[in-house]
Amino acid sequence: AFPAEFAGALDVPDQPLRISTWRKFIGLLGSLTVWQGVPAETEIAGEWQAGEATRREATFTAVPLPKPTYSVPLPTGERQTMWDLAALAEPPVVHPAPDFAAEETAEVKALFYESVPYEGKPTRVFAWYGAPAGREGRVPAMVLVHGGGGTAFKSWVETWVGRGYAALAMDTAGGIPRRPEGETKGWQRHEFSGPNGWGDYGNIDKPVTDHWAYHAVTAVVLGHSLLRSLPEVDPEQIGITGISWGGYLTNIVAGVDSRLRFASPVYGCGFLGENSAWVGRMQAMEHEKALKLLRLWDPSQYVVYASMPMLFCNGTNDQFFPLDSWQKTYRATKIPRALACRVRMVHSHPPQGDPPEITAYADHFLRGAPAPLRVTGQGREDRLVWAEFAGEAVRAELCYTTATGNWEKRRWEQVPVVIAGNRASVTLPEDTTVYFLNLIDGQDRIASSEHEELPPK
Repeated sequence: AFPAEFAGALDVPDQPLRISTWRKFIGLLGSLTVWQGVPAETEIAGEWQAGEATRREATFTAVPLPKPTYSVPLPTGERQTMWDLAALAEPPVVHPAPDFAAEETAEVKALFYESVPYEGKPTRVFAWYGAPAGREGRVPAMVLVHGGGGTAFKSWVETWVGRGYAALAMDTAGGIPRRPEGETKGWQRHEFSGPNGWGDYGNIDKPVTDHWAYHAVTAVVLGHSLLRSLPEVDPEQIGITGISWGGYLTNIVAGVDSRLRFASPVYGCGFLGENSAWVGRMQAMEHEKALKLLRLWDPSQYVVYASMPMLFCNGTNDQFFPLDSWQKTYRATKIPRALACRVRMVHSHPPQGDPPEITAYADHFLRGAPAPLRVTGQGREDRLVWAEFAGEAVRAELCYTTATGNWEKRRWEQVPVVIAGNRASVTLPEDTTVYFLNLIDGQDRIASSEHEELPPK
C-alpha cells in the first residue's frame, strides 16, 4: 500500500518521483512501469495479467549482501597533526556581537572570535561566554560543544555558570543562534561563516583545510585558548564536554589539545566506518575515498593520544553511535577512563545530553571534590558476573538483553543486584546476549562496567 500523498505527475515541478518509496522492494520487483498521465483500468489489468504466471511460479531467496568494510588501523608512533597548535594556543582576536545585546545578562555575553581562513576568506566563530557574577578569585571552566542540528546554546552556558564554572559554547558550523526568517530549522549564517556541518562526506576532494572537521576542531581549540586568556578563569582547570557530533569532536580534541584537564564525550565515538548511522554515507562513496575520510576524521585516529582523564557517556539504544563502536573507542584510549551508560538514554541536546555524571567528574578534576563512584574491576565466571567499585553505591543494577542484531532495536531489562562490601554480583538470566552492571550513588549518578557480548548457544 502506498502512502496517500504518493500522487502527482512526473512532469510537475517540485513533485519528483519518490524513488525512496521503492527501495524496500528492490530484489522483489522485476520491473517498474511508469505511465505519463493516468492509465486506464484496462491497461492496469493487462499489465497485471501479463505477469501473473511469473509471479505465481517465482521463488525468492534472501541473499545477505556482503557488509562493506570501512576500517582503518589505529595510529602508532608519535602524534602527528595538521593543525598549527602553537598558533592555536594563542588567544584569538575577539569581536562584539551587538545583534545579541538584548539577550545578554550580567553573567552571559555574546561574542565572535577569529578563526582560520575558509576557501581563502577570513572566518569568525560565534560563542556565548559566561562566568559566575559572585565569584571570588579564578574559577574553573568548561568548553561546551554542541551536536548536529545545534548551535551555541546560551542555556547550556547558564547551566554551567550556575554550577560555579565559567563556560564557553561556540557554534562549530558557521552559524549563529537565530533561525532563518520564516524557518523552524537550521541556523542563520553570517558574513564570516566557515563551512557548514556535519561530516565531510562531500568534501573529501577539497583541501583538508576547507573540511568542516578541520574548522570545527580549530573552533574548539581556539575557544579553549580564549578561556585560558581570561583573568577570571583558572587556565589549568578547564574541561570539555560535547554532545553527539560534539562528542565526536570532543574525542578528536582530546587527542589534539593536551592542555585540557578533563574530557567527556556524550554519545559521539569513533570507528564510524564499522558501525554507525553513517555507514550508508560511506557506501555511497568510492571505497578509497571512504577510507581516506576515516583516516582523516574518524575519532579513533585521535583519541589514542588523549592524555587527560575521560568520562564516556552513552545509551544502550543510541541510533547514531552504537555500543560496539563506542566500546572500541574508549578501549583505544591509554588514560584513566570511566563509563556512564544508561538504558534507553534519549539522544538529544542539553539537558538530556548533559548527564549528571559529567558535573561530578568536573567537580572532582577541576575543583578538587571527592572522586565520584567508579568501577574498579569486573569479571564473569560462567553466568556469575561481578563488578568492584570505589565510592558509595546505594544500589546496583544488571542491565541485559537477550536480543541480537541492530543495537538500536534491542530490548534491555534491568534487575536489582546484590551489593556486598565493594562488590556487586548477580547470575545472568538464561539467553543473555549482552550485559553490563550499573552502580548508582545517592544522587542517581551511575558508574557502568564495560558491556560484554556473549557467544550464542
